[in-house]
Amino acid sequence: MRGLMPGLALAALAGAAPATVAPPQASLRAWDFAVTLDGKPIGWHRFRLVPGAAAGTRMLHSEAQYRVSFLGIPVFRYDHEAREQWQGDCLSALSASTDDDGRKSGVQADLGADGLRITRSTPGAEQPPPPQVASGCIMSFAYWNPAMREQSRLLNPQTGLIEAVQIAQLAGGSLTAGGQVVAAERWRISGAASPIDVWYTADGDWVGLDAQVGGTRKLSYRLQ
Repeated sequence: MRGLMPGLALAALAGAAPATVAPPQASLRAWDFAVTLDGKPIGWHRFRLVPGAAAGTRMLHSEAQYRVSFLGIPVFRYDHEAREQWQGDCLSALSASTDDDGRKSGVQADLGADGLRITRSTPGAEQPPPPQVASGCIMSFAYWNPAMREQSRLLNPQTGLIEAVQIAQLAGGSLTAGGQVVAAERWRISGAASPIDVWYTADGDWVGLDAQVGGTRKLSYRLQ
C-alpha cells in the first residue's frame, strides 16, 4: 500500500519551514478535499494559499492524513505536510515531510543562483542522497494551479525527484463537489508511477482527482 500519494502531498507533521517561508496570513484560496479509497472514506487533504511577504509571492500550506482499516484493524496510515513558496508560477522554496506507513522522509528546496537546490532526507539512512539542482522554472504537482497543465516536468514533494510528465486533456464529465453535481474538465498526468486524472471546472477551479494505486484500487479526492 506504499505510495498512496502519487505526487500529491503536498506535504511531516512537525516539519519546519525554511527561513524564506513566511507564516500564513489571510487566505487567498482554500481547498478541503475528502479522500476515498474504492469509494470508502479514508481521510482528508487540505490546502491554504496565502500572500507571501514579498511582492509577487504566494505561500501554500498543505496537510494530508489517510487511515485505512480492514475489519476494524488499522492496516495503513499516511501523514504528509508541505509548505511551498511561489514566485509567480515558479517554486522558490519547499519544506515537506512524510510518514508513509512508518517510513519517514523529508524534502527541502531553496532557490539559488544556479537553480532550485533540492535536498532529500530519510531518518536512519546510512548516507543521504546528494542534493540535486534543477534549473529553470520548476513547479511541483500543484494541481490547484492551472499553469501546471503546461509543464513537462514536475517536482514530487514526497520523493524530492523531478519527474518527466505528459499532461493532456481527456473527455470531461461530471462529479459531486461542494455538495453539488458540477460539469468538469479532465486532465491526465502520465509519466508518474500511475496516471492521475485531475478535474477542473470550466473556470479552472480544481474540484477533484482520481488515481489508480496498488495496481487496481482507486484513490479519489472530492472538494468539500
